[in-house]
Amino acid sequence: MKILLAEDQAMVRGALAALLGMEKGFEVTQAEDGDKALQCLKQNTFDILLTDIEMPGRSGLELAQWVLQHKIPTKTIIITTFGRAGYIRRAIDMGVSGFLLKDSPSDELIQA
Repeated sequence: MKILLAEDQAMVRGALAALLGMEKGFEVTQAEDGDKALQCLKQNTFDILLTDIEMPGRSGLELAQWVLQHKIPTKTIIITTFGRAGYIRRAIDMGVSGFLLKDSPSDELIQA
């Protein structure tokens, strides 16, 4: 499974990439902001976009909207510290497949 991980906080991004990298069959590409993530989406095919909701450049919601508008078969999962209803509603409207809080157990991330 090819995963694009878009997260602006280096330590969080590294920890998530290491966690996902321990799973057999997961190939993780990292992007440190929304603009770099969009470049990756335009140049490669991914099964999953795992993205923070707020980042420099494009937000995770803007990336999800781009995936939806361009009918890319990539599934988007938002991972964030913000569990606000407005974010969740906008994410659902943009076709997001999952919404996880960063304080969720790591097993939930792997299952998602």
